[in-house]
Amino acid sequence: MPLSALALVLVAGIIHASWNITAKKAGGDARFALFTSVFLAIVWAPLGIWIAVDAVPGWRWQEWTMIVVTGLLHVGYYVILLRGYRKADLTVVYPMARGSGPLLSSLVALLFLDEKLSTLGGIGIAGVVLGVFLIAGGPKLLQTAKDPAHRQRTHIGIAYGLLTGAFIASYTVVDGYAVKFMLMSPILVDYMGNFVRLAVLAPAWFNDRASAAALWKQQWKYALVVGAISPVSYVLVLYAVQLAPISHVAPAREVSMLFAAIIGGHLLKEGDQMQRLLGALLIAAGVSALALG
Repeated sequence: MPLSALALVLVAGIIHASWNITAKKAGGDARFALFTSVFLAIVWAPLGIWIAVDAVPGWRWQEWTMIVVTGLLHVGYYVILLRGYRKADLTVVYPMARGSGPLLSSLVALLFLDEKLSTLGGIGIAGVVLGVFLIAGGPKLLQTAKDPAHRQRTHIGIAYGLLTGAFIASYTVVDGYAVKFMLMSPILVDYMGNFVRLAVLAPAWFNDRASAAALWKQQWKYALVVGAISPVSYVLVLYAVQLAPISHVAPAREVSMLFAAIIGGHLLKEGDQMQRLLGALLIAAGVSALALG
């Protein structure tokens, strides 16, 4: 992976960790996702429209298909993730999603996009995934609970985590193909795809306007922050995809877990700090191996 691509991924990781902390503080649901999409459409309108004026008139059905597909995949990812959180523990769903996502996207890129991965790169992917696993709880995730209800909840969490990871892998490959092989603007892929997300999420407002309006008053500031900065992290990743193989960039994105571990350990006073630190170091080592491989 070129150093320029690695730098983009590192900056994206910091931004990704930051907006996820903001979203966590908001404690929102699908309506919060709708609020975020509204602000994204507004804040990024000047740049999105400026680029779209030259690019969109030349789009054919292939480009529009990519926009629709990526929009639907991003919505599916979010809905499945939230449903998993309602039915199971975050410490099961999240690591399964973040760990399986890069593995699946790298596998697809290697099998169908004719990308190559060196032995060192493969070791890097393994290091990233193992690091995510340790930060999320490590061996505790593999322990079989004696309580049948807890065991079932854990199994459900694993299933939803894997399904979420499949969505992560899907939109990573689709968006990567769009910017790398179809030469679509990374900014437009995210910005235009957001209008698909808006259309799909709009019923979340109209189904219960009174409740949605109350949530808007509580959450609009958080939504503004997320809508303003979250596109930066993902667009930087898409630019990195233009410079390096998807099979390298996808797992390297998990560097955001490094920053999350540091923030969780020192600012949020979360437990298992040594295990989290070990996981963070494995992620850093894995990213370095990917950069060299």
